[in-house]
Amino acid sequence: MSENTLPQQNIGRGGIWYVLAAAVLWGTTGTSQGLAPAGVESTTIGAVRLAVGGLALLTLAILRGSFKGGGRWPILGTLASAFFVAGYQLCFFAGVARTGVAAGTMVAIGSAPVAAGILGYLVRREHVGPRWMAATLLSVIGCALLAAGGGGLQSNTIGIVLALGAGLAYAAYTVSIKGLLDQHAPDAVMAVVFCLAALLLSPLLFTSYLGWLAEPRGMAVALHLGVLATAVSYGLFARGLKNISVGTAATLSLAEPLTAAILGVVILGERLGLSQVSGVVLLFSGLVLLALGEKKAKKMKLADIENITVKLPNL
Repeated sequence: MSENTLPQQNIGRGGIWYVLAAAVLWGTTGTSQGLAPAGVESTTIGAVRLAVGGLALLTLAILRGSFKGGGRWPILGTLASAFFVAGYQLCFFAGVARTGVAAGTMVAIGSAPVAAGILGYLVRREHVGPRWMAATLLSVIGCALLAAGGGGLQSNTIGIVLALGAGLAYAAYTVSIKGLLDQHAPDAVMAVVFCLAALLLSPLLFTSYLGWLAEPRGMAVALHLGVLATAVSYGLFARGLKNISVGTAATLSLAEPLTAAILGVVILGERLGLSQVSGVVLLFSGLVLLALGEKKAKKMKLADIENITVKLPNL
């Protein structure tokens, strides 16, 4: 008889930081859109973002040979992921247009972690513990304070429903994309999903004014949103999501409004009130609580694997 230890597996190392880095890049979208030429519709920007991002992701996946190997592409899961990605863009921008940026963002981003935790359990049987619940509660309250502190909140039933739809769409595509990541490389998954999502929103490109893309500032905004805030960020997000739970990934994504608030102060010269500062502190505390808890859990799992030995008979 001989003893062979099980190989050490990658138990989510770096997953947390990949998702946090992605959320930081997402947090630049609001500032970038604010620098776009005047008169450009948000839905058009969203469609251009997906088109540029999808093309960049496809190019990267081809250059890296990410389509080699892997299993079959499930038609339903792939189309569902693309539908949810496109649906998020439409619901979010339409909701924000009716409720205002503060309320729309608060409802959409704040509802996503809760929806993701529920869907992750129902679809993938991923359990969320007390630490996730506490971290999510702190982060959602912080997000609410951050949004409410800006004033000008508008109450619009249709807008709130659309924002909730955006949060649900985000949670849904996180769950569906994680299913695709079980069999395919992250770059390949994101390239296929975002190219299909861009095709779904392509009619907007044929019915909208695109002359602003010829302006240097407009082109810079489009490239930033498409390459950095979409291709790079979602590539990082996919790598992180492959190794952590859906609920954890969604809660860590709340670093997006935290980044947006900081950029608003540093770049746009905005000022934060007391409630907004409190929101930043709560948001940061929730993210730290979750990140430290996830890191501790991964270390415990890795230690368990290192202590397991498998005895195989000599042949």
